[in-house]
Amino acid sequence: MSRKTLLASLIAASLSGPLWAQSVQGVVVDEQGQPVADAWLTVVGQNKKVKTDASGRFELTDLQSKQAELHIEASSFTHRNFRLDLPEQGLQGIRLVLNSTALEVIDVKASPFHASATESALPVSVLAGERLKMSQQSTLGDTLKNEVGVHSNFYGSVASSPIIRGLDGPRVLITQNGLDAGDASRIGPDHSVSAEASTASQIEVLRGPATLFYGSGAIGGVVNVVDNRVPTEQVTKGEWMLQRESVNNEKLASGSAQTFIGQTGVYADVFWRDNDDYSIPGQAEIHHDDDEEHEESASGKVANTAATAKGFSLGSSYLLQNGFVGLSFGQLKREYGIPGHSHGGHAHEGEEATEESVYADLKQDRVQLLSEMELGLPWLQQFNSRIAYTDYQHMEIEEGLVGTTFKNQSEEARFELLHPVIADWRGGISLHYKHSDFEAVGDEAFTPPSSSEMLAIALMEERHFGPVLLQLGARTERVTINASDVLLPQLSAHSHDEGAAEHDHDHDADFIRVFDVAHKFKPYSLSAGAVWDFTEGYNLGLSLSRSERAPSASELLSFGPHIGTGSYEVGALFSLNTDPAAEQAIVLNRQPIEMEVANNLDLTLRKISGDIGLVVNAFYNKVDNYYYQQNTGLFAEDGHNHNHGNEEGHDHSGELPVYLFVAEDVILHGFESQLAWQIAQPYRFTVQADYIRARLDSGGDLPRTPPLRLSSELAYEGEQISADLRLTRYFKQDKVSELESATAGYSLLDASVSYHLSGSLQDIVLYVKGENLTDEEARVHTSFLKDKTPLPGRSLGLGIRGQF
Repeated sequence: MSRKTLLASLIAASLSGPLWAQSVQGVVVDEQGQPVADAWLTVVGQNKKVKTDASGRFELTDLQSKQAELHIEASSFTHRNFRLDLPEQGLQGIRLVLNSTALEVIDVKASPFHASATESALPVSVLAGERLKMSQQSTLGDTLKNEVGVHSNFYGSVASSPIIRGLDGPRVLITQNGLDAGDASRIGPDHSVSAEASTASQIEVLRGPATLFYGSGAIGGVVNVVDNRVPTEQVTKGEWMLQRESVNNEKLASGSAQTFIGQTGVYADVFWRDNDDYSIPGQAEIHHDDDEEHEESASGKVANTAATAKGFSLGSSYLLQNGFVGLSFGQLKREYGIPGHSHGGHAHEGEEATEESVYADLKQDRVQLLSEMELGLPWLQQFNSRIAYTDYQHMEIEEGLVGTTFKNQSEEARFELLHPVIADWRGGISLHYKHSDFEAVGDEAFTPPSSSEMLAIALMEERHFGPVLLQLGARTERVTINASDVLLPQLSAHSHDEGAAEHDHDHDADFIRVFDVAHKFKPYSLSAGAVWDFTEGYNLGLSLSRSERAPSASELLSFGPHIGTGSYEVGALFSLNTDPAAEQAIVLNRQPIEMEVANNLDLTLRKISGDIGLVVNAFYNKVDNYYYQQNTGLFAEDGHNHNHGNEEGHDHSGELPVYLFVAEDVILHGFESQLAWQIAQPYRFTVQADYIRARLDSGGDLPRTPPLRLSSELAYEGEQISADLRLTRYFKQDKVSELESATAGYSLLDASVSYHLSGSLQDIVLYVKGENLTDEEARVHTSFLKDKTPLPGRSLGLGIRGQF
């Protein structure tokens, strides 16, 4: 045999699949032996998926292995995995049993491994289906605010982001179909999240470090918004929604449709939303003077909270026997007010406190390429790719003039190479690249232009040892941050205690120094997790991780007024001058810039079958070099001209408190619990609670920590009518940082009723929902604007939606 013939034979052998091709036939039943219809069976590691018929029967053919792992999911049942040995003649007449559950169990798309929220070592929540449609709000944070372990940094209903276990900003990654949303929401709470909830199929929340899949930016967790803009199956389906809210006169219209032509899938969605300023039960603004609160400003509405948004997505994919490859384009446009811009909140003699007309004009274009391929090679079982390009811009406009423009152009690519089962181990390698150019130009550009780049490789493996599922992972990254024209301004910050008349309030635009910055970091992450099915219907999850995070460009380089948060922000590249005789309050930080290091422990107990379902999570997270904004007690000019004729020189309306990013060791610990009781077939009672304690290791508390929360819900699910009543209690938060005020507790009562109409062409739902039915005044402790923007008052919503 010639060398060429031998080489060709070896290549053909390496690329050829196995010669066997078995089939499996059987039935899926419940604990009483009754058939389970419409259950989905997926062959793990192969592109095969079938649904049981009305008799619970199924058939899988052409299985290309001697062993198969079947994952089964069905509504109101626990998900289960069955490992089967396949003889040459295949298997016929097998009987697979599913257990009913009172918990909602949904598969997670955020992981390359096939798992649901009750099968993961890391705590996961999934919002989907009817619950997602009834929960969706204009912002992502408000949509997820009732999920256990998740709060919102409420920013006047216009730009709220989710907080996971007390962490937000650059520690909580917001992704769309597994890739970074590519907006500017991680650098400030006044920057809107670009992911849209009204066209999403599900929203997943990974609580705790998810750095193995997503990188060091996910040291606190991930929120993954999933939609169908790249079709993955040959189906025709669609849905639409019309809704009206009373509290802000919101009008919403959205719709999506998917179909196929031969092997080509096509998808389109569109949404439009418009709302006015929202109503409140009391006064909008309060002030804290000598530990006594008094209220100011007009009541009835929160000014400058109107918003309008619209967007669309188009996608197509080529569907193969072994996978798919698809491309999508999406565009989002949003205009929203930035509340809290009265002149310092103080009226001068003969004047009323007026709200400045400040709003943001946002636009984002996004292109995504997604593919999944089952290759079945001896060395490569599956290859997945996700690539995105995002062009983001938003302008902050004051009195008709553009004050500041934020731009972010980003590219991201992640490739997953999953190997065949080796000695019962499943897993693979992930290659991840991300690059972003961020630029802020204008009067309130508190962060200089910068470029960030990340390159990473990760290894993830899992294996069953009898009733125990073991998951291991490791990741290493290279992160670089480069910035030119970093500014150290001449800043004479001062304390009001010293007497304002002693200070020159003229804004000095001179700079002490302009310089370049180039930082390189090499964070790594290690994780080990286990899920033990210690008895029928129960499991115990344990997750241990060590994660490192490089500080973001805004945490390092910020230096200037951030009007959206009402603060003068200074990055960790600078430090406070402790010399009382010095004119310059802020100087360069001579200490080395360290990475955050988080050591996290998660323990989860689940009861997942029967009429009572229970999930209890306890976590402990010790973070060294935790970057947070510390109130220095000093004030600086905001850069605006606030000459209102105050002859005494004591006008502080044009000043902002100076917040400095510092790194200290912190400890975060707490719990999350959820109990669901299926009282009878149509009635379900759910109670949940969560608590976070966030404190400095040296003593003291972190700012804006969510309070203890307890909620209960009674739901009715009939054939045509469904309804629920929910009461949530937020307790007083008095564990506050220095110079931070406590927040009173409050209770919110919500309810909804839906009427289902089933037709020959589509299913239609008419619904009414009410929020804050007792019209209680409530202020969110985690909000930068808690003293200016309380939660909306009583609201009634009417809507209709359809699905086909």
